[in-house]
Amino acid sequence: MSVSTIQGRLLEVTVVECTKLKDTEWISRQDPYVCVEYGSHNCRTRTCTDGGKNPTFQEKFMFTLIEGLREISVGVWNSNTLSLDDFIGKGKIQLHKVLSQGFDDTTWPLQTKTGRYAGEVKLIMHYANANKAATGYAPSAPPCVYPDPGVSQRYLPPPAHGTPHAQPPTTYPAPSPYPSYPPSSAFPQSAYPPPQPTPYPPAPYPACSAYPPPQPTPYPPAPYPACSAYPPPPYPPLPPYPPPPQASPYYPRGN
Repeated sequence: MSVSTIQGRLLEVTVVECTKLKDTEWISRQDPYVCVEYGSHNCRTRTCTDGGKNPTFQEKFMFTLIEGLREISVGVWNSNTLSLDDFIGKGKIQLHKVLSQGFDDTTWPLQTKTGRYAGEVKLIMHYANANKAATGYAPSAPPCVYPDPGVSQRYLPPPAHGTPHAQPPTTYPAPSPYPSYPPSSAFPQSAYPPPQPTPYPPAPYPACSAYPPPQPTPYPPAPYPACSAYPPPPYPPLPPYPPPPQASPYYPRGN
């Protein structure tokens, strides 16, 4: 992994020429120009009047590199006077070669919006810090040596190098002639018996209550009592109204 970074370094890009461009004109020769984009930095070449399919530019641009962004976008357009410019093709320029070797003069293909071949563009790129980036690598780890499985590693001598691993193994201390304190016999064992394991299967549960369980309700249920006869019996006739005059129990008084 490279120790140095490309952040803030300068990259020199020269747009040399385009070849075999798709022709967007029917009568006259087209007037191409090239747009170069890197991050938020956009550059545009001059218009090659009557350049046709093989325009030449030879224009140089400087870009400030961004860590993690290692490609440049290139687009070729045809300049029009009375209408919008015609799009010819676009391409992606990879920077891995120029960042590692310091120089790249590759010719890159262009494509239309539908992915068809639209010609080629030639760029020359220089990166002055390529040597520092190429030589600034972290030191590699020492080689790993695996022991021979057929040789016992118990009696192998220590390595003959001036490393901490060449020190002789440390001898273990001799056992102390004094007994450990306090001695284990000073504490008698507990007089309580050890806990007995729980028997398996567990003891059955106690019997249930002696009360008989409730009897289920018989089915079908008992019939309901018969309803009273309908219609009800006739009521006695009402007395005549008004009541008939009755004789007074008192005798009339004489004149």
